Amino acid sequence: MPRPATHFVCSDCGASHAKWFGQCPSCSAWGTLVEERAPAAAGKGGRSRAGAGGGGAGGAPAPKPQRLRDVRAEAADRLRTGIGELDRVLGGGLVPGSLVLLGGSPGIGKSTLTGMALGDLVGAGRSVLYVSGEESAAQIRLRHERLEAADRRALDVPVLAETDLDAVLAAIEAERPDVCVVDSVQTLHAAELTGAPGSVGQVREVAARVMEVAKRAGTAVVLVGHVTKEGAIAGPRVLEHLVDCVLQFEGEKERTYRTLRALKNRFGSTSETGVFEMRQGGLVEVLDPSARFVGEATGKPGSVVLAAMEGSRPLLVEVQALVSQSELVPPRRVCTGIDRNRLAMVLAVLARHAGVGVGQADVFVNVVGGVRVDEPGADLAVALAVASAARGVALGAPDKPLAAFGEVGLTGELRTVAHPDRRLEESAKFGLARVVSPASATSLRQAVRLALGAPERHERAAA
Repeated sequence: MPRPATHFVCSDCGASHAKWFGQCPSCSAWGTLVEERAPAAAGKGGRSRAGAGGGGAGGAPAPKPQRLRDVRAEAADRLRTGIGELDRVLGGGLVPGSLVLLGGSPGIGKSTLTGMALGDLVGAGRSVLYVSGEESAAQIRLRHERLEAADRRALDVPVLAETDLDAVLAAIEAERPDVCVVDSVQTLHAAELTGAPGSVGQVREVAARVMEVAKRAGTAVVLVGHVTKEGAIAGPRVLEHLVDCVLQFEGEKERTYRTLRALKNRFGSTSETGVFEMRQGGLVEVLDPSARFVGEATGKPGSVVLAAMEGSRPLLVEVQALVSQSELVPPRRVCTGIDRNRLAMVLAVLARHAGVGVGQADVFVNVVGGVRVDEPGADLAVALAVASAARGVALGAPDKPLAAFGEVGLTGELRTVAHPDRRLEESAKFGLARVVSPASATSLRQAVRLALGAPERHERAAA
């Protein structure tokens, strides 16, 4: 009887089964069996790795470890894509032989970004290859013609519309390009696996075999990946551990701004962020995003400018809050651009330690421009925006709004955050003289009084 080409392994207990079950017969876990290739049978007369004499497979001598100081590490020249924001997030460019996973929601601009990068690489004399499993060659031509107005080298990119993994790997081996883009990893299909393209077993097998070819050919491969409805990159978590770099392309399709972040980077920092603007001719780098966001700040009640840090770059963004009488029990807490649990904590500290209670009101908080801020330094700006909206008091003029940054503790104190000097310099650069920070106030109550004044005569909109 021929040996089966695949088997099914439980991701919980590791048991192997010849066929798929909804429930693992070994550990009784549901939905944990994943199809994988069966290990190759040992040759006749071959011995296992634990064979006699302590040697390797087939009696080969065991490998000898090497001290790190004796290892020769040659610095590889990075492949610059010509897009400054992308190169900075990557840590200076693509590393030859590396595997990069680019994730983002549909329509956010992943194909546009990779197409522009390949066009710049072709103009720099690099060999590239664009593999598409979602579009035909004619559809790719139509999309690149739209980018041609911004970069006429986009039509010089060689493309391959193919979903068979073996054919794609053969093309990479034959062409040996400097950079290859696979759009997307969920569309490639390994013939030896019976699962549908995009399944856990297929995605893991595709990524593993692409990585082998990339390392052997010295090709930097960018895998474009889909995301789930929760915003996480689709596919098994092992895929993120397998690649060298994980990039997340964020933003709202209805807005023009896009943000590129590095969730993992073996060759650079994970704290850098790139900002783009989507236009008719493609993506445009936003070299000074603070000027865009500060110029649109309203200065009305509920508006505060947050002096945030995105990696090594200071960024000024507007935080807006709206507090209104609620007709629901419990009242609504809606936020965009910040963590909802963080907002709940700030509202609790505001009520307990600053005397600004919004327990019976709906609270809406938004970071303008579709930017997402994950750092704790946004706490003070959110708190002041909510307090300003609740009391109906503007914190500054439209041309010179109030800026703030700082972490809020559960006992009402303000804690220092990283790079306060750079945040202050960025605020002064745009004429924001009034900045509330842990250096000017030690507690949230003091910060609210400093920004809004005495509360006795302020009308509470959330009463």
